[in-house]
Amino acid sequence: MAKRAQGTSAGLTRERIAGAAVALVDRDGLERFGVRRLADELGVDPMSIYNHIKGKAGLLDAVSEAVLAEMSAEADEAPDTWEEIARWTAHRYRTIAYRHPHVVPLLATRPQISPPALAALERLVIAMRADGLPDRVISDTPMILFGFLNGYLLAVLSGGNDATATVPAIDPELYPALAAHAPEMADFGSVTEFDRTFDTILGGIRERAAGLGRP
Repeated sequence: MAKRAQGTSAGLTRERIAGAAVALVDRDGLERFGVRRLADELGVDPMSIYNHIKGKAGLLDAVSEAVLAEMSAEADEAPDTWEEIARWTAHRYRTIAYRHPHVVPLLATRPQISPPALAALERLVIAMRADGLPDRVISDTPMILFGFLNGYLLAVLSGGNDATATVPAIDPELYPALAAHAPEMADFGSVTEFDRTFDTILGGIRERAAGLGRP
């Protein structure tokens, strides 16, 4: 694709650049992502991109924001109680992670302060306050939830977006206790296992709220 001269109108917008960047990361991975390759995809001079988004770090943030916007596009479907909102958010986060597995490291390692990210947290915090949970529990919950989600999804999707991810074989002679429980780990990466593990997270939040004297 022939490049446009620097400064010539290329019909670029932040949204178009971010969409092309997401598609490039989806196709080739983060390791091969760069401004020059993105400019080639768009058919523009790299400096044209910098007129809209400053530097590679800004591009990575734009990729994260564009992916999270897919989740916020369904926000009208969100339920009302804080636990239902937490589970709804977790499942949609899982969905976009499977849709964009190469973007998960960005979601896990870069500060997520874009409007889509903050809107998701705002819904959750409003519901928790309405339910009378202690302020300390409310303040800690976003880190607890997304710490779990990011760690879990990084582990499950480390080899790509294969929904049939499996736990490595365990030598029963060296690790008999772990090997005995291996059959219980057979559904690693499944929706059933995700829900079961997420139940543990929600249960811990409930117990901590009760321990701090929730009304």
